[in-house]
Amino acid sequence: MTAQDWYLKGNAYRKQGDWKHAIDCYMEAEAIDPDHPAAEARRMLDDILSFYNKDAYNP
Repeated sequence: MTAQDWYLKGNAYRKQGDWKHAIDCYMEAEAIDPDHPAAEARRMLDDILSFYNKDAYNP
């Protein structure tokens, strides 16, 4: 799969509220292409989850 494929898959998981799988997909995309928008999407999800779910989310 390409970085774009992983990114789109991550977006689909994010829209379903499946944060773990979304982050996993974004990380796969970022491993293929560190400059892909998936890197920023992962950072944003990390920030959101660490702010709203401090007890449930531990990076």
